[in-house]
Amino acid sequence: MTSSKPSGFRILPALYFVKRQVSKLKLWFWVKVGFVKKVMIQPYAGYGNGKELYLAGRVLADRNIQASTPDDRFWRNFDKMRRRFFTIVFPGVDVEAEFQGKSIQVTTDEEGYFEIKLQVGVAEIPEGWHPVRLRLLHDLLGRATEVVALGEVYFPAPNADYGIISDIDDTILTTGAARLWEMLKVTFTQNAHTRIPFAGVSEFYDALRKGSDHVPSNPIFYVSSSPWNIYDFLMEFLDAHQIPKGPLMLRDLGLSRDQLIAGSHRDHKLKQIEQILEVCRDLRFILFGDSGQEDPQIYLEITQKYPGRILAVYIRDVSGADLSALATEYLKSDVELILVADTTEAAAHALSKGWILTSDKPKIEAQKREDENAEG
Repeated sequence: MTSSKPSGFRILPALYFVKRQVSKLKLWFWVKVGFVKKVMIQPYAGYGNGKELYLAGRVLADRNIQASTPDDRFWRNFDKMRRRFFTIVFPGVDVEAEFQGKSIQVTTDEEGYFEIKLQVGVAEIPEGWHPVRLRLLHDLLGRATEVVALGEVYFPAPNADYGIISDIDDTILTTGAARLWEMLKVTFTQNAHTRIPFAGVSEFYDALRKGSDHVPSNPIFYVSSSPWNIYDFLMEFLDAHQIPKGPLMLRDLGLSRDQLIAGSHRDHKLKQIEQILEVCRDLRFILFGDSGQEDPQIYLEITQKYPGRILAVYIRDVSGADLSALATEYLKSDVELILVADTTEAAAHALSKGWILTSDKPKIEAQKREDENAEG
């Protein structure tokens, strides 16, 4: 019987098999000749509630990537980004996670990633960031050296007004995600200090974190289709520009058994946002995205699947798209779709809803002017 699957689907498993064999050979060679000097656990910031926590990470060769500075030039930026993408990973190794006396063991997948889903069972955990101790249970280099790392998990306040879920590319950071060459150029030639956020974002997101009571307790989550390889760069970017820190959900862009790119933009975002909504069950959310990709359509699916959970959807207009028909669909779920040209437009709407304070408006406007001057 002739297979009904397109030939591309038959080729992909073969390509993936070749990729895995090359990766295994590369790993063996680099360890054998001593090029891998140190193994590291790279934890990604997670989140949780009184019942469970979620944390992801990766086991890989330490790439010795130092923090960037505003004075770094082209070749230093390029070299750091090159190291982020040319990685040696360790599949099939066990990692132990321990949080407040509870522990769990997980095994890294074929790309070196692991996911921790630990039942916490604590009635009340204070709002904020809490450490999770991670330990590698294998001596990968034969040096009897313990490999440990501290991950961070954010627990929202029980009385938070709302939560924020934001895209990154072309929402808070100009990347040209819809234009491949432009995206690659800025990614490899600039750093966390020289990349400029959209004007006014830091003060606006800070105002949303504080909400109507001016207490920074409203949690913010970042969901992006950027690769995990640039996780440290993005966290450094948030810190350098004083944009509120939050769990950052990225994706693996490598070849998988049945997809040329492991997971579509849409599927990744839906999965991550749904997981956040499930863990933070008592919170309603404000969503931020841009018009350059599929954010308006993806967020509509979320709005329809989780009625009453979404307060509003802000879309930064980077493409001149006509979203009037989509806006009508949103209103059927009693959710407003707000298409904005800049941060001050979004802030004005948020102020009209009482989500930020009047005193925050001049701070956002001043930050916008400062960012525009820095970019110019």
